[in-house]
Amino acid sequence: MNITRLYTGSDNESHFEDIEIELEDAGDIGHLSEKLDATGIIFRHTDPDYDFTWHNAPQRQYIIMLDGAVDVEVGDGSVRRFSTGDVLFVEDTTGRGHISRAVNNQPRTSVFVTVD
Repeated sequence: MNITRLYTGSDNESHFEDIEIELEDAGDIGHLSEKLDATGIIFRHTDPDYDFTWHNAPQRQYIIMLDGAVDVEVGDGSVRRFSTGDVLFVEDTTGRGHISRAVNNQPRTSVFVTVD
């Protein structure tokens, strides 16, 4: 399973990295990853006009997109769009951070799973 990691590099800028979450055959119930530790869960609704300039993640967390979409921009100007079903592992808690913007003037619903 592929997810995107958002992290701070040695240049103090945020960067994207594609990572693979290994899944093992669990028989009739499908394929499962190993159990990952988590410390909390936050449900979020974002308004259609969401446009959050440079900011850091408040803590290391997985963001699971339930519906809608968000464009995320990092330090080198790269932009990736995350939408329904995508998972983003955000850990750029230092440095300049990233920009997040609503897509097509649509609201977004997501779940944050904190790991710190």
